[in-house]
Amino acid sequence: METALAYSLPTDESALVRRAQSGDHEAFGELVSRYMRQAYYAALGLVGSHDDAMDLSQEAFARAFRARTSLDPDRPFYAWLYTILRRLCFNFLRDRKTRARKLEVAAVWLADEPQAFGEDPLRAAERSELRLRVAAAIEELPERQREVLVLKEFEGLRYREIAELLGIPLGTVMSRLYTARRHLATSLGGERP
Repeated sequence: METALAYSLPTDESALVRRAQSGDHEAFGELVSRYMRQAYYAALGLVGSHDDAMDLSQEAFARAFRARTSLDPDRPFYAWLYTILRRLCFNFLRDRKTRARKLEVAAVWLADEPQAFGEDPLRAAERSELRLRVAAAIEELPERQREVLVLKEFEGLRYREIAELLGIPLGTVMSRLYTARRHLATSLGGERP
């Protein structure tokens, strides 16, 4: 039984994909414009480095362009692109010798509000320290748990969308997310951001 995707295609996405498949660079450029930010943030959540996330998301688009003829125009473009991006990110992490980098750039995601003018410097410093601790705790999660957490909390996808995007059962998504959140709570000493 085939599962229908929980999100629908933008009305002109299929047409853009078809045009891109025939070599229309403008059409592919429009797809890049639509999804570059989302791809960047997904890569950032997985690899934790601004520069690496930029490189990997751009490489994913380059590979997508080269493989554009294999894309089904009736399926969401981003789901197909994410498969490419995900593989690139996991390969990058496996090949990287050190995993000591931090997710400091992702602190923007973790901020609950921008620092107000005249805010107490002690409160601002405490909030900044907490963001860094949360980012470090996210960095320590196993890849699969981090991926589900990023898709749920930072990308805002629903459980079913994550399951469809990753090609895993809904229960696996829920389990990985539960475990990731539990590990974060333990790493942060029971504190909640």
